Amino acid sequence: MELGAFSISLAVKDIEASRTFYEKFGFTVFGGDAAQNWLMLKNGDHVIGLFQGMFEQNILTFTPGWDSSARTLDTFTDVRELQRQLKAQGVEFQSEADERTTGPASFVALDPDGNPILVDQHV
Repeated sequence: MELGAFSISLAVKDIEASRTFYEKFGFTVFGGDAAQNWLMLKNGDHVIGLFQGMFEQNILTFTPGWDSSARTLDTFTDVRELQRQLKAQGVEFQSEADERTTGPASFVALDPDGNPILVDQHV
């Protein structure tokens, strides 16, 4: 099962303090908008998203259709197909992609410890 690019989406209290902190670890901003309270940072293939006031806890995020630099892939498994495969294995969802649509869509599942997993397709 190919889930696409992986990142951790961090729920932060102060986006500028968090950006400064992660820059000390070698991360650089490559996307987002601090004025809208979100930034994407990268160090090699490692990606973190900083999100201030958008959600309550950290989220594991997979992005079908993107590589780790947010470039669109030529081929990928659509989020709706991933959802069907996971449903067939008994995974329960907090929210689901509308299978009657195409293009951007997402779903959320929780792991056994309550950690949210977001599969968020942008293409």
